[in-house]
Amino acid sequence: MDLNLFAPEDYWTLTPAQRNDICNGCGTKGLCGIIVPDTFYGLSVTPACDIHDFMYATGSTLQDKQRADQTFLNNMVRLIEAGTDGWFLKRLRGRRAIIYYRAVRDFRGPAFWSGKGA
Repeated sequence: MDLNLFAPEDYWTLTPAQRNDICNGCGTKGLCGIIVPDTFYGLSVTPACDIHDFMYATGSTLQDKQRADQTFLNNMVRLIEAGTDGWFLKRLRGRRAIIYYRAVRDFRGPAFWSGKGA
């Protein structure tokens, strides 16, 4: 699938080692992250999750968090649109994207602010 996702320019210049240190797909690092799938009914959304991880790691303001969350949703929708045939599966995946978006928007504030002195 040839698709351009939105991400800050710095994201695209990360080395594989830097990306591995910052990004971990969907969910949190460690055991808790295992319960959050990186796929929506067979479609990987890992790139959207990785970009979101990077934006959380580099952001420093509430506006940065909001931009990261909105970018996350937009990138998931782009992945779904490009990788899904059939309206029913597209609808199921879209609903899952909204759940993920609402979860980060409403409950991941501590993850964004961690280590930032806020």
